Amino acid sequence: METISMLPSTHQPLRSISLPTRIHPSSQRVEALLNHLKPQSSSQSLSNTLCFESETIQSDLVVLAELYNCMEELFQSQQTQQALLHYQNGKLVEDSLSGSVTLLDACGSSRELLLNLKEHVETLQSAIRRRRGNSTSSIESSIYEYDCFRKKAKKEISKQLGEMKKMENKVKLFSIMGQDQNLIFLAKVLREATTITISIFRSLLLFISTPRLRTTKGSSLISKLNPTRLFSSENEHKNTDFVALLRVLETLNVNVCGLEGGLDCIYRCLVRNRVSFLNMLILWRNLDIGWINVNTNGSAVGNSSIVASGSIFRDSREAFVTCFSMNMGRNNAPFV
Repeated sequence: METISMLPSTHQPLRSISLPTRIHPSSQRVEALLNHLKPQSSSQSLSNTLCFESETIQSDLVVLAELYNCMEELFQSQQTQQALLHYQNGKLVEDSLSGSVTLLDACGSSRELLLNLKEHVETLQSAIRRRRGNSTSSIESSIYEYDCFRKKAKKEISKQLGEMKKMENKVKLFSIMGQDQNLIFLAKVLREATTITISIFRSLLLFISTPRLRTTKGSSLISKLNPTRLFSSENEHKNTDFVALLRVLETLNVNVCGLEGGLDCIYRCLVRNRVSFLNMLILWRNLDIGWINVNTNGSAVGNSSIVASGSIFRDSREAFVTCFSMNMGRNNAPFV
C-alpha cells in the first residue's frame, strides 16, 4: 500500500505492445534449440565442413533429436494442426511430407555407409593384428577392399548431397507474408529445422567421405592406408606404421559407433515426424462416398534385413473393408 501511495497522481499514458501469442508451451524450447544449432550451420561452408570432427557431429545429432521431439509435441496441438492444414489447402504439410522422403533417404544412406565403414575398419584391424612375419597379403587385400568401398561411397555421397541441395534451394525460396503470426512461426520452424538437418547430414556425409582423423605425427588416415608406405622393406619403420595405423583405426571405429547411435535416433525421429504429418492429412480430409481410405506401414530390423509391410482399407465411413500383410524379402529400411 505504501508503494502505491508514492505513485504520482497525474495520469501517465501507457503504450501497449502486441506480441504474438505462443501456440504451444514447447514453442519456446523449439526456438531455443533452433538458435543453438543455427550459428554452426549458417556459417558453415562446403570447404570447412571437412574439418568437422565426429564429436561435433555427434553433439549436433543429440540436439537435433531433441528438436524433433519438441516439434512432435508442437504438432500434436490441435491449434497447430489447424493452422498448418488451412494454409493453401495443406500445402505446408504436403511439402513437409515430400521433404521427409529426401531426409529419410539421406539418413538411411548415411547409416548404411557407416555400417560398411565400420566393417572395413574392423576387418583391417583384425588383419593387422593377425599378421605373421613379413606376410601382409591379408592386409593388402583389406586395404584394397577399403579403397573400393571409399570409391563407391563417394558416388552415393555425391548423389545424396545433390538431392539435399535441391531440397535446400526449394526450402529457401518458400516464404509466407502477411499471414497469421502463429502460421509464420510454424513455417519458420519447418524451414529452419529442414535447413539445419540438411546441414548436419552434409557434415556427416563429408566426414564419411574424407576422414580427418590424424596420428600424433600429423599423417592422415588415407596416407596410412598407402600400401607402399606400409609394406616397405624396413621392418622398424613398418612396425611403427602398423602401430600408428591401429591407433587411428581404433579412434575411427569408436567415432563411427557414436555416429551410428545418433543416426539411429534421428531416423526414428524423422519417421515419427512423417507419421504425424500423414495423420494430419488423413484426419483432416474426409472421404467422399464411394472412396476407400488406404493406410500402409512397414518395418525393417536395421539395414539389409527382412522387410515386411501391410495395409488396411476403410470406406468413407471409416468402416473396415479388408487388410493384408506381406514379407518383402531382404532390403534396407528406406525401401519400406
